[in-house]
Amino acid sequence: MSELLSYTFIHNALLAALLSGVCCGIIGTYMVSRRLVFMGGGITHSSLGGIGLAYWAGFDTTVGALIFAVASAFGIDYLSSSSRNHKKIQTSEDSATSIVWSAGMALGIIFIFLTPGYAPNLMTFLFGNLLLVTTSQIWWLFAFDLVLISVMLLFARTIIYTAADSGYAASQRTPVRAINIFMLILLAIAIVLNIRTLGIMLMISMLTIPVLIARLFTHSYIKIAVTSSILATASAIVGLIISYLYNVPSSATSVLVLVAALLFGFISKRLLRLFR
Repeated sequence: MSELLSYTFIHNALLAALLSGVCCGIIGTYMVSRRLVFMGGGITHSSLGGIGLAYWAGFDTTVGALIFAVASAFGIDYLSSSSRNHKKIQTSEDSATSIVWSAGMALGIIFIFLTPGYAPNLMTFLFGNLLLVTTSQIWWLFAFDLVLISVMLLFARTIIYTAADSGYAASQRTPVRAINIFMLILLAIAIVLNIRTLGIMLMISMLTIPVLIARLFTHSYIKIAVTSSILATASAIVGLIISYLYNVPSSATSVLVLVAALLFGFISKRLLRLFR
């Protein structure tokens, strides 16, 4: 195991695990509290369209993914809000998400198909790889985590009210839609920055499962955010160690670790209730 810590790319992977865990814990808590998990999945998968466009047009895939992720967030919000404001337009939030989800992935597949030659590193975008994280990506994650923590410190009460009960928050003249759009933009950025580490297919698991585990034992929004950040970080590190020992994909292993922890937490809570 000491050999594992002697490599620079392992240091980068551990830092990325820590920073991704903090990011997923904070964003995931809001997403689960506001019941935006399906929307998060839609934004995540639609970013494939931006990656495909970037490959086809020959520019940075991160930029392409960010454009599509943010555009998807705005598109879902616009379609669902139009449905609420105009009775003739029957587009629910789930329906809007499924439209954006399928359109983004379809465009990504078409652009990748039209790109001459083989699209390199495509599997990394789909399934992630902590071992391929670069120093620049770590700095971007660090800067984004600082932004997330600052936002939570400055606007914690407003964000918590909106996440817990948006209807009541709106009745108290809280700018619910503005907060929701702002958090969706942060969600889109978080997804793009973590695509290389967690992958499109596994990103939604890291955003939701740690929060679900934390909610088994506490109902405090802040405690859930902190606990889920710790759980996401720990699962990524455990997945990395298992990946090194048994030569299996680290991101997929991290998700399985979280699933096992969720089952253990659920069973433990049920047993505690029985013996009280």
